Amino acid sequence: MASFPRVSVVILNYNGKAYLEKFLPSVIGSSYPNLEIIVADNASTDNSIDFLKARYPAIRLIHNSRNEGFAEGYNTALKQVESDFYVLLNSDVEVCSNWIEPMVELMENDPAIAACQPKILAEGDKSLFEYAGASGGWLDSLGYPFMRGRVFDYCEQDHGQYDNPAPCFWASGAALFIRSDAFHQVGGLDSYFFAHQEEIDLCWRLQLAGYKIFVQPKSVVYHVGGGTLPPSRKKMELNFRNNLILISKNMPFSALVWKLPLRFALDAVAAWRELLAGRGSYFMAIAAAHFQYFQWLLCNRGKSVFPPSRKTGKLSGTFKGSLVWNYFILGRKTFSEIVRNQ
Repeated sequence: MASFPRVSVVILNYNGKAYLEKFLPSVIGSSYPNLEIIVADNASTDNSIDFLKARYPAIRLIHNSRNEGFAEGYNTALKQVESDFYVLLNSDVEVCSNWIEPMVELMENDPAIAACQPKILAEGDKSLFEYAGASGGWLDSLGYPFMRGRVFDYCEQDHGQYDNPAPCFWASGAALFIRSDAFHQVGGLDSYFFAHQEEIDLCWRLQLAGYKIFVQPKSVVYHVGGGTLPPSRKKMELNFRNNLILISKNMPFSALVWKLPLRFALDAVAAWRELLAGRGSYFMAIAAAHFQYFQWLLCNRGKSVFPPSRKTGKLSGTFKGSLVWNYFILGRKTFSEIVRNQ
């Protein structure tokens, strides 16, 4: 690269002092020359801010007035950041020193690429793909997300099988590189999501606006996974609710007419499965997600960010079949087994 575009790594923090203490040094050790590191704090109640001021006084701090979640927290922070590229980076991510250069090079060589993610491996076992990112996100015909390297709860060993840079449907919010102008052009993240799958929604809108989403596995990061929001009833509730909102916003009505009822039926199966397994709180979480979805549909739909009215883009990273059928009925656990016959 003849010149180095401005890159701003923005770490959203909420009571994450332990993660900042452990992983921030790796970010500071990044070799990219035109780099700004920012911590956007979502009104933490631990001593995160005191720690940063004492240990890293040169790091810029943005103070959000309350815990706005992932989506609105980043929207608020990024309105205050001027840069060529934003990097939305979780506080529980360890990076390699040269993780930024391959991303910027790929995106500079193709201006149509609006967003990109690195290969994301598990911090606890660096031979495994990590649940929240793996090597690029895909979506099946009913709106279920999966990845090159992770399908439902099954994370593959990394043997270099997904090391090719490739277009995908969505890039993980754990380490999301995005052009600042494209982010603002499509309205940023949908704050109604609060957390979970808001990056899928953003990437869907970007594709409909004519942009491409990519994964660049030459860049590697390591994610703790579940660090910022551990497994819980609330997490399941957000995932089920937000996925229904996701497809309702972005799929054409002709597809939703039959896909939504099927999705509700499959969600019901999942809910009863949790109840029969003795996880009654998760059964209630899925029921609550459905209630909140209808609340959004009837009362709060106008608060969401919708795709452009004139859709010019072609979607990449879509699986035309059913992920549920392939995984649970046919027993296909890996990404390559599922998509190879498409």
